[in-house]
Amino acid sequence: MEVLLQLGLLALGFVLLVKGADWFVEGASRLAERFGIPQLVIGLTIVAMGTSLPEAAVSVSAALKGSAEITIGNIVGSNILNVLLILGLTAVITPVAVQKSTVRYEIPYVIFVSAVLWALGSTEDHLLRFSDGLILWGLMFLYLAYLLGMAKKGAPLPEEGDTREEKPMPVWKMLLLIVLGGVMIVLGSDLAVDAATELALIFGMSERLIGLTIVAFGTSLPELVTSVTAAIKGKADIAVGNIVGSNIFNILFVVGTSALITPVEYAPDFFVDSAACIASAVLLWLCVVKNKRLGRLGGAVMLACYGGYFAYLIR
Repeated sequence: MEVLLQLGLLALGFVLLVKGADWFVEGASRLAERFGIPQLVIGLTIVAMGTSLPEAAVSVSAALKGSAEITIGNIVGSNILNVLLILGLTAVITPVAVQKSTVRYEIPYVIFVSAVLWALGSTEDHLLRFSDGLILWGLMFLYLAYLLGMAKKGAPLPEEGDTREEKPMPVWKMLLLIVLGGVMIVLGSDLAVDAATELALIFGMSERLIGLTIVAFGTSLPELVTSVTAAIKGKADIAVGNIVGSNIFNILFVVGTSALITPVEYAPDFFVDSAACIASAVLLWLCVVKNKRLGRLGGAVMLACYGGYFAYLIR
């Protein structure tokens, strides 16, 4: 009975996180637009970081509660899952074209920042401190500057893809969406972290394993639904850019913010997971570097690799 209760609370937490992030981003984007902030800037900041809001809320909440293994496990696990499972599944459904800039700059950058995270966590005390958070935020602003430069050249951005016409929205509704979204994100992250911790205790599993699997899957649901739906509709060309951009923000924005708020422990057990995270990004680059597309064979290899990694986790 206790297990079912905690699973229900975990699911409710994920629903609040995903819907809260959606409302928060919509309200904040519309409000920024109303005050004359260019769509380009809104897309590069609010919308781009919005995809990482579920991960951010869970990771910061877990860090503040002393559950650092959920903080790091959520991000590393999400990044592995995003590439191997989500992109693998998307490519198996339909081959995915990849922008030249994604192959040349963005995938190498996600490999680089994944290695930076591993290096920062490899210090003697295995703690990510305020200074490490500053480094990660500095790299994030460098990435934002790159995106801004690409946008000025007219190149498509990783976060683009939603071109629907938007109806005018009253300011009170924008503010309501921001407030409700923010409250739902906080409540959802609290529920998810508490339930995940309780499940770890009930099943005798480590918080690391819970973070790398259940929590990572839950916070990656928006990317999973978006990418698979786009693939089914034959509009999967934005999938790789979206996932790579999300992974970059997960490390730089989410872990960086967590480290700025409170020291985050980077347990030695995560070294293998970080290696898997770096290897998954390298595999993605190897699959797309020649033909600028992720084919079904590459997708199948990625799914097989995720199966192997998952088997390693639950051994």
